[in-house]
Amino acid sequence: MEQRRADSIAEELEELIFAGTYRDGDRLDEMRLAEQFGVSRTPLREAFQRLALSGLVELIPRRGAFVRQPGPVELMEMFEVMAELEATCGRLAAMRISDAALDELRSANANCKAAVEVQDCDAYYTENERFHRIIYQQSGNRFLEQETAKLHKRLKPFRRQQLRFRGRMAQSMAEHEAIVDALVQGDAAGAGEALRAHVAVQGEKFHNLMASLQSAAE
Repeated sequence: MEQRRADSIAEELEELIFAGTYRDGDRLDEMRLAEQFGVSRTPLREAFQRLALSGLVELIPRRGAFVRQPGPVELMEMFEVMAELEATCGRLAAMRISDAALDELRSANANCKAAVEVQDCDAYYTENERFHRIIYQQSGNRFLEQETAKLHKRLKPFRRQQLRFRGRMAQSMAEHEAIVDALVQGDAAGAGEALRAHVAVQGEKFHNLMASLQSAAE
């Protein structure tokens, strides 16, 4: 129960940071936030740990938790590595994925499509996360799965933020379908390239993401 509460607090704090309520360098007041969320300090500290994994918060011993927004170069580098890790998962999964896992991907996509129809970003992201983790697991490489999942967690708030851009959910949905088609056909190169393009934040996508972070900091 406390773990789920920590997750929900972390997501609420993400939204507040992106909305500009907390700016780069701001200290998160543990006592005030515990009172605001109606929780003890334990789930709040766990929420801070989750935000620290994504790089949105820096934990400084004996000083506390401080908001930290990554710069454009750092964010681009992380997404560049994320795209390559996912591309590798896709190539391996195309050769190893089970029929049951393909059915799970189709199920996740059906739920994503339903979320697009009602413009529910949170529901879409939940199924989107499930979609990607199935592919990581089906790579058949435990070390790759763990490392990819670790970076996925760090980039989670930024990947969620992208979905709020106009038309992005529908575009992401189309990309998911192309990924599944390549996996069904056993097309390793196609699956890898589809995942790389899906995850990479280049051109307009990156410009929009950085603009949203900058507007939150102003």
